[in-house]
Amino acid sequence: MLTTLNTSYTDTRAADLAWALGREPLPALATLDLELAGVKLQLRLLGASHQVLVEEQRGTCSETVACMPGSSTPLPLGVAKRMGDWEYEFAARVEVLSPGSFAGRAQELLALVSDHPHGLAGVFPGSPHAFTALLAQWHEGQVHWRTWHAYPQDGQLVATRTRVGARVPAPQAGPPAA
Repeated sequence: MLTTLNTSYTDTRAADLAWALGREPLPALATLDLELAGVKLQLRLLGASHQVLVEEQRGTCSETVACMPGSSTPLPLGVAKRMGDWEYEFAARVEVLSPGSFAGRAQELLALVSDHPHGLAGVFPGSPHAFTALLAQWHEGQVHWRTWHAYPQDGQLVATRTRVGARVPAPQAGPPAA
């Protein structure tokens, strides 16, 4: 799903992005509700980037990557956490692209996400290449999502990848070998 967001940039540089786990739902400009193998997922486009809410029988989880005034947690390169019965993994990277490469990559990502049944993309007014996009999937018993935050004025594209799923118990030790 592709939408035009009726707001101006709130986070105008990749360096302004912050990460948070467990925040309450923030006001969204667009949402996409999904159910993947019994797990409820809401992809949310914020004026300040994105939030993903996950709900299933073991509980809830929320991830926010946005410009958050007063946040002391900058966007990390990677996070791995255990949350009750869940495991959460997050990774982020910033790509710096030339103007021509940026435009091509932006068009490619917007086409991929807007045509996907589990994708949500929002374009900001003023530039067809200023966007936030989210794409979710179910893979090997876990929910995965990827996001892209585009900053054409700096040629920067922030890509994130998240995995949330039931914690896999450690293998039990068998009897000693004879």
